[in-house]
Amino acid sequence: MEALKQFVTSCWANDQVHLAIASVGRMCLAAVLGGVIGYERQHSHRPAGLRTHVLVAVGAALVMCTAESVMLRTGADTDPTRIGAQVVSGIGFLGAGTILRKGFMVEGLTTAASLWAVSCVGLAAGGGFWPGALVATIVLYCVLNYVKKVRNRISSIRTIDIGVNDAYHVSERVAEIFHVCGADLRSLEILFPDDSGPFLTMSKDVNKVLRAKAYVNSETDMALIKESLLSLEGVFDLNAE
Repeated sequence: MEALKQFVTSCWANDQVHLAIASVGRMCLAAVLGGVIGYERQHSHRPAGLRTHVLVAVGAALVMCTAESVMLRTGADTDPTRIGAQVVSGIGFLGAGTILRKGFMVEGLTTAASLWAVSCVGLAAGGGFWPGALVATIVLYCVLNYVKKVRNRISSIRTIDIGVNDAYHVSERVAEIFHVCGADLRSLEILFPDDSGPFLTMSKDVNKVLRAKAYVNSETDMALIKESLLSLEGVFDLNAE
């Protein structure tokens, strides 16, 4: 029994064994924290969900644990954060895969940012800085989950159908107007008049309908958007809901 006690004590005193045991907890922590952010992204039906965020966080934690293990094993006077720095810059290729362009809008930037942030959370957990990892996860979750709800309460999403005769020329100006008026343009589709009820009886000059969906802060902003759109050359009428 005494021999077993001495063996356990000697193993625990070994830095490599101590790091191996600590690494299990660190990577489990990274998996849980990455899963919290990944669940929110999956619940919001984003390209990168629960599994992707967990894998990124655990992989980043493993990198930090490996760097520390190499430093202990070789005894070299090296900086263990050098390998982790490659994660911070290299995660960009994965985030780029979630960014999609749909017409005049770019989607996936938030998910790409969450992947980068989760990799940093994994690095913090893998490096043993668990307070920073926990606080960062709470902040990330609140930003992703609650800031969007606050924005939805402050502003409402509106749908505007715009009758035009040259959709491709006018669409660029339409996007500029929404931006100048402080509205958050979410999508801009090109439809045929038959696909849009309000324009079924419109003049023959209208051959396309631009359907814009945007977050508008107030009725004053909405009135300014309408006035600006109707002043554009090539815009004949519009309908806002």
